[in-house]
Amino acid sequence: MSDLLKIKKYIEDIFNISKFAVLATEANGQPHASLIGITPIEEYRRLIFATYRNTRKYTNLSQNGKVAVLVESIDINRVGLQESIVLTAFGHVEEIEAEYKNIVLNAHIERHPELSSFIHSEDCTLVLIKVDTYQVVRGIDDVEWWTIDELRRMA
Repeated sequence: MSDLLKIKKYIEDIFNISKFAVLATEANGQPHASLIGITPIEEYRRLIFATYRNTRKYTNLSQNGKVAVLVESIDINRVGLQESIVLTAFGHVEEIEAEYKNIVLNAHIERHPELSSFIHSEDCTLVLIKVDTYQVVRGIDDVEWWTIDELRRMA
């Protein structure tokens, strides 16, 4: 299996295992991290999450749409040792087009049914991240960077 196919498999596996991630935003030189329920769509080229509009994360996204989303996958192997794979998506926030909103909403609720009342609340909004690059970390000396264009070529 080629390196690119392996990386795509890692990305797919991590998103299949992990439904939550840490979102990093920034505004006025101040970083901020938030736990979010994440839904990948379009072969992991876009990520969806929900947030209230009256939060620091939403304010930061309004001022600076650049984000990093860190997802971790811990696997316990047969001998009880933990292996951790960390995936970070780098990208920017995009507006969800009107005709696309129901598809995005349904995908997020299907992945996170426990968040349905939160997602449907009046002050909640869905956010769409367009991923530009993934960083895959499989160990201290095993770090790779892959652009969406590189991954798309293997689609």
